[in-house]
Amino acid sequence: MDISIFLKPLSIQNVTPFYTWLNDPEAIKYSLSLFQSLNTKENIDEWYISVINDSKNYNRGIFLSNSDIPIGYAGICNISITNKLGEYFIFIGDRNQWGKGFGTQVTKMIVDAGFEELNLNRIMLTVSEPNYAAIKAYKNAGFKIEGRMRQACYRDNKFHDKLIMSILRDEWNVR
Repeated sequence: MDISIFLKPLSIQNVTPFYTWLNDPEAIKYSLSLFQSLNTKENIDEWYISVINDSKNYNRGIFLSNSDIPIGYAGICNISITNKLGEYFIFIGDRNQWGKGFGTQVTKMIVDAGFEELNLNRIMLTVSEPNYAAIKAYKNAGFKIEGRMRQACYRDNKFHDKLIMSILRDEWNVR
């Protein structure tokens, strides 16, 4: 049986897996720095409610075709209508689903929505340099490296660089 991915808005009923994921050091290692401090149910609930009620950003839950339980979430934040740009993010918290190509698939789906639904011209992201799997997924989805932020992230008691990557509408149209 071939399992595929679909995206849909998150609801309050989808919060439960986040309690486990956000308390898993490996799952949050290269994610949003905020995740490092969200470790109580109350903290996670407050953050999660702000995410699902956020109409300024494009947030979607990531679901397997055979399940109503999310494996993560992704979207575009910091959207500028004036400049027609936004910042891509993805978090696959269910480590059982890592390494299956879902990151590339979801990235392509969100990029498509960014250009088709949100009418953006540029979608960028930042990624920790040691996060090789993510960099590969982003390149496979058409993102290009455009810069480096030196020692911009502190994990495992050391600093590492973050890469700035982007894809433009005219590059997306030809992929």
